[in-house]
Order: sequence, then C-alpha cells, then structure tokens
Amino acid sequence: MATITPVILSGGSGTRLWPRSRSMYPKQFIRFLNDQETSFLGATLRRLPAEEGFGAPILSCNNDHRFLIKEELESAGIEAQAIVLEPAARNTAPAIAAAALIAMKNDPEAILAVMPSDHIIGNETAFRESILAAAKVAKSGRLVLFGITPSEANTGYGYIRRGSPFTEFNGVFHVDAFFEKPDKKTAEQYLASGDYFWNSGIFVLRAGTFINELANLEPGILKAATAAVQNAETDLGFLRLEAKAFASAPSISIDYAVMEKTDRAAMLPIDVGWNDVGSWSSLWDVAQHDADDNYINGNAVTEGTQGCFIHSDKPIVATLGVENLIIVDTPDALLVADRTRAQDVSGIVKRLKDEGRKEHEQHVRNYRPWGFFETLSLAPRFQVKKLHVKPGGKLSMQMHHHRSEHWIVVQGTAKVVIGDKESLVRENESVYIVATQWHRLENPGKVPLELIEVQMGSYLGEDDIIRSDDIYKRSAEETK
Repeated sequence: MATITPVILSGGSGTRLWPRSRSMYPKQFIRFLNDQETSFLGATLRRLPAEEGFGAPILSCNNDHRFLIKEELESAGIEAQAIVLEPAARNTAPAIAAAALIAMKNDPEAILAVMPSDHIIGNETAFRESILAAAKVAKSGRLVLFGITPSEANTGYGYIRRGSPFTEFNGVFHVDAFFEKPDKKTAEQYLASGDYFWNSGIFVLRAGTFINELANLEPGILKAATAAVQNAETDLGFLRLEAKAFASAPSISIDYAVMEKTDRAAMLPIDVGWNDVGSWSSLWDVAQHDADDNYINGNAVTEGTQGCFIHSDKPIVATLGVENLIIVDTPDALLVADRTRAQDVSGIVKRLKDEGRKEHEQHVRNYRPWGFFETLSLAPRFQVKKLHVKPGGKLSMQMHHHRSEHWIVVQGTAKVVIGDKESLVRENESVYIVATQWHRLENPGKVPLELIEVQMGSYLGEDDIIRSDDIYKRSAEETK
C-alpha cells in the first residue's frame, strides 16, 4: 500500500475557547487540562508516527502561526514534508487540494489522512487501526469520512446519515446525506434513530481520487490550487502558496465542495474517544471532575459549587453557591458563562472584534519566533515588559521614533548591538537605548535570556518599529 501521509489542518482560531484561545495563539497551541505536556497540535503530530509506517506530515496554516507550527514540530522531533502557508483563508477544500498536489509530487499514489489539529483522541491505537482500515477503502477509489456514534443530542456538530453497507468492506457504509448543526429537537430525533453519526471532519482518501473529483465537481478550486502550488516559493523552510492564485479559489469546505456531491463518499464509524473540543463544555466533558463534579485548574476555593469548569491564571478564584458555570480567568480577560451557553462564546469574540478591542487577538503574553514578551505594566508614557529570548533567538535590527528603552538582564547573557557598538550584558546589568538609535538583542547562550524592558515615550504602540534586518523575514506588519 502507498504511504499514508498525515495532512494536518491548523487554520482555526478557536473562538469558542476564548479567552484562553486568541486569534494569534489559538487553541491548537495551548496546553489545556492542567497544562499537560503537549498541546492539541503536538498530540496530533504524534498520532501517526513514522516508526509505525506513516509518512512525514503536511501541515497547512496561516502566516501568523508559522513559527508556532515550526516550534511544535521541533518539540515533537518531527520533520514535516511541507509547512504550507495559506495567503488567504479559503476553508478546507482548497487547503486539502494544495496538500494533495504536494503529496502527489513525492508519491503519485499517496493516500492522505486529513485531520484537524485540535481534536482529542482517547484511544490512539484504535485510531491508527481505523486509519489503516480506511486506507484500504480509499485505495479502491472511495473518499472515506469517519463518523462518530453520537452519545447525546448535541447541537454543535454536523451529522451524517448512513446508507447501505458496502459488501466488500466490513463496517463501511455509503453516505446517504449530510446535515448541518440541528436544533435540539432534531438532534434528539437523530440520536433516537441510530442511523445518524457526528461528522468528525477526519478523512482518508487517495490524493489522485480527490483531485479527479475536484476536476469534475469544483474545477475552480483545482485550477487555483494548482497555480498556487506551481508558483509557490520556499521561505525559511515554509512553502508559501502563490497569493493571487490561492485567493481566487472559492472559500468552501470539503463537505460542500466534494463530499455532498460525489458518489464516491464512504463512512467508517469509529469509537476512539473522539472529541473536537469545540467549546468549554466539551472540554469539561473530557476533564477529570472532583467529588462535586467540578473541574478546577489553578488556584480556586469553592463552597456549594457544582458542575463548574474553573480555570485561573491568577492568584485565586472563589465561588459560592453556583452551579454549571464556565469560569476562565486570564491576566487580561475573565469569562463567566452558563455551561449550557458555551457554544455562544464566539459571539463575545465577534463583539470584541467589532468594537475594535484587542482581547480577541492577543494575550498579555505575545509569542514571537525568538520567544515571547509579556506586558507587566502600562501607563500613558511608560510600559514595562518581560522579554524571554530562546537560546539562539535574535530580534530584528530595529529603531523606534517615539520611545526609548531600558533593558535590565535578569537571567542569561544578552548580546546587544546599539548603533555600531556590540556588547555582552550579563545578569543584573543594563543598557539604555535612545529613541531613533538602531539596536538589536540576541541570546548567544544555551539557557533562556530574560530581561525587563522599560519603554518611555509619547507613543508606545508595537507598530512604532522600523527594521533593517530580520533573520525571520517578517513583514512590516509583524512587530518586534
């Protein structure tokens, strides 16, 4: 059998898991559930390992997340076949088309295991066995979609109605119809029927079959993806799809573009402990609860509290006489919600965005390819930050028009360039950079560099930056 290539789609923003998930640091990168060792993406990367015969993965993401993706790959010790940068959000069909074309360059008979980057799989051995079983079906020219036996009348998932079973493949069914997220009454009817399954969003398909179906059903997508891949450029290990071509593709999901129209669709029901963790309530479902049915991560004191999800990044959360709440306290935002309304958190994010606020976009901690910085204090004419620079990390050579900066090293050794002068600044030493002076910060050591940065000036926005050199080749819009 041809090599099975994992295709991991990492373009989501995870708005329903705000305030922990933000557009610049969405849920696939976060360590949920007591800060487990790996993120959702990290777990997904390890799910189909090379040592069990699976191919190097293809990852698809947007430009803002590219260094976060690379960091997750390095942490997992995995080398990707390609990290594909989508220049515009065009939903799953164009992204999968591009991945299929890339995979076929290396293996014309490639079979793809397409999956989101942010799902939980409880039984990974069973999941791998399901992938292998589905690959045999896909080799015959079928496009296989995993269906999940519903455990409740959930209104947050799309549904699939199974058709007749395949005679040549045990436990595999034709697809009779797809259904959008239902209302409660309809979901209860689906559950009672026994013929409806949750749409997992996980596909196993032969790349060539998918491309042929696109040619027949959505030729515009195939034309755009082909041009975007043919004219793609390699940049620091990333594959940048050609922007104009990819943007010309219709924005449409694989379900609408192909699966609902094709006569090649097949559904394989699986029981692998799947959860798409699409909301705080679904995360509560898979978490370990205490004697009062609460999940608590962080410092909390509870009295008369039942059925709550409590997460705190702050010193303490105290609750008294409440039930079935979502309480998520982060350094710059607090969410308190009825657990039954968890699906509606995305509406709060939309309001924040519409009102021009920043809490939907960034955390107090902002991640960069060299590390991160965290705002400690902010006032009209000064700002205090903590900078964490990874070993080997180097900020761009830059200059600010409106602010001066004072750096105090608290851990590690900094290599600092100010104008034409280079120096090493050690723990408990400091330097001062005057506005309009060109400067650069680098960590030449083997341990993380941490320093306190005090900014002073009439304007302290992150867009007050001019670059002359950046090893990460970031655009002018990407700060620091």
